[in-house]
Amino acid sequence: MEKIKGMILAAGQGTRVRPLTQNLPKPMIPILGKPVMEYLVEHLARYGVDQIMVNVAYKHYKIENYFGNGSRWGVDIGYSFEGVYEYGEITPKAMGSAGGMRKIQDFGGFFDTTTIVLCGDALIDLDIGAAVAEHIAKKAMASVITLEIPKSEVSNYGVVETDQDGRIIAFQEKPKSEEARSNFASTGIYIFEPEVINLIPQGKVFDIGSQLFPMLAEKGMHFYAQKRMFNWIDIGHVHDYWTVLQRVLKGEIAQMQMPGHEISPGVWVGLNTRIDWDNVKIQGPVYIDSGVCIEAGAEIIGPTWITRGSHICKDAKVVRSVLLEYTRISAGMTFEETIVSPSYCVEHCSGETYYIGDDRTQLRWGDARGR
Repeated sequence: MEKIKGMILAAGQGTRVRPLTQNLPKPMIPILGKPVMEYLVEHLARYGVDQIMVNVAYKHYKIENYFGNGSRWGVDIGYSFEGVYEYGEITPKAMGSAGGMRKIQDFGGFFDTTTIVLCGDALIDLDIGAAVAEHIAKKAMASVITLEIPKSEVSNYGVVETDQDGRIIAFQEKPKSEEARSNFASTGIYIFEPEVINLIPQGKVFDIGSQLFPMLAEKGMHFYAQKRMFNWIDIGHVHDYWTVLQRVLKGEIAQMQMPGHEISPGVWVGLNTRIDWDNVKIQGPVYIDSGVCIEAGAEIIGPTWITRGSHICKDAKVVRSVLLEYTRISAGMTFEETIVSPSYCVEHCSGETYYIGDDRTQLRWGDARGR
């Protein structure tokens, strides 16, 4: 594969997946103990992409402190903070997905070759080598990796209309289903040549999907869609996070190995756990992280992930759920299809409702699924 660079978009606040992002930037949401962005860094490194820029804003230090200079993954990682420094205060102010890239270009000229751009909130197993080869073969200035989706879901995504050669003639950002010109959705994976970055206005908030892409289509540039088959698991909403972990635990996601030791079929356990094995019922797939205590009479039914430091008291039942760090489940309590943390609870309730916070404020799933 021709030598290319990488960019991970990580400056958003992740408002659509709150409360998961109350104290975390969205790319730091954990999947089996690793931030989702770490899987992206590993995937880029797997294809030899060893120079990666990351734009950051909301709780930027959590990303910067975790990933550092990237040496743990054999890559170089750099950061571009979007915000202002005034009177000793650092105030995040995102520049938009395209505006953030132009800021990087104006500051240090990073984009001097073909660059693959990834959104920092999805798991992928895209063949990057094949995608870049097609981009170069078509002499594209910009390429969008797309997947076919049901027509009923187009309002959640940017969709592309192409000619017979795959050249994009129109780009619609989250159209109504009856107005959509196609059902091929942008996956938030792009390949750009430097000339495209130079078309982005300087010093302005500017978005890739709603502003840059319509501009490229209008100018008639060499702007192509690629239709590829690969796993693309977008964590766009709270329910998506629960669904992702269900699939990961079932082993449906390639290149994602279960951590810990498999002590019985479908049951993985980390170090330093205290579990009354003779008096608990555990039905996999279940991952039990380090420092977890499970008392007698408890029942765990997978797919379930119990994160480190959690405590499940006697006779409690946890079914197809996620217990985030240091969560305590009281004796006799039952949690089913739920994401639980010490500060909030999101309950799946047969896909219809969920609850957030200690007051168990009830919301419809649809209220949280705006994109």
